[in-house]
Amino acid sequence: MTRTLVIGDIHGGLRALHQIMERAKVTANDKLIFLGDYVDGWSESPQVIEYLIALEQKQDCIFINGNHDELLLEWLSESKDNLDWYKHGGESTVLSYSLFPSETKEKHIEFLQSLKSHYIDDKNRLFIHAGFTNLNGIDYEYFPKLFSWDRTLWEMALCLDDRIPIESELYPSRLKKYHEIYIGHTPTTRINETKPLQKANVWNVDTGAAFKGKLTILDIDTKEFWQSEPVFELYPIEKGRN
Repeated sequence: MTRTLVIGDIHGGLRALHQIMERAKVTANDKLIFLGDYVDGWSESPQVIEYLIALEQKQDCIFINGNHDELLLEWLSESKDNLDWYKHGGESTVLSYSLFPSETKEKHIEFLQSLKSHYIDDKNRLFIHAGFTNLNGIDYEYFPKLFSWDRTLWEMALCLDDRIPIESELYPSRLKKYHEIYIGHTPTTRINETKPLQKANVWNVDTGAAFKGKLTILDIDTKEFWQSEPVFELYPIEKGRN
């Protein structure tokens, strides 16, 4: 049976990625949608990208662009220093790349340049790293950079009163545009949740793998999910983004 599985923010945690692939019993028949932020945090960011490039040769994969992937591309392609990025996981990525030849870096630049800003399936389910702000949907967004940086979509979903029916004029127009919206970017662990979380029709699959949470893979049809061990336990001598 073919499944569509969505994967939250990895942040250089290749060991956690291996775990969820095994625990979900992923096969070549499954379609995989990665929500971005493949890098920055744990020490295996280049290895994660290598793994994803190889994985795409075996099965149907969709790779969404995350804000950390965007920052890495700037550094790889422009040697652009960003001290704020270094403080938020970039330093471990820079150190990791010192072990790889220029040919690998060029291959990773191509991968990062190929990432999608978003993806919509045939059931009008939107997959995006962070969110969007335009009331009419992503096609009308004035600031496409927000696709990988926005937090207002998730904050709005969190604050939405469950008693407001979707038919109401008070119901957010943004949310009405899509059957479901799958995001990462803002860890559910910020509100002490360790599992993927649904608010309104928004599913947040970032369960804090960059910090002290787990990496998650979720079946978008059945809503069954599998998680790694807390990622910091898989890298006991590292700090990640903690």
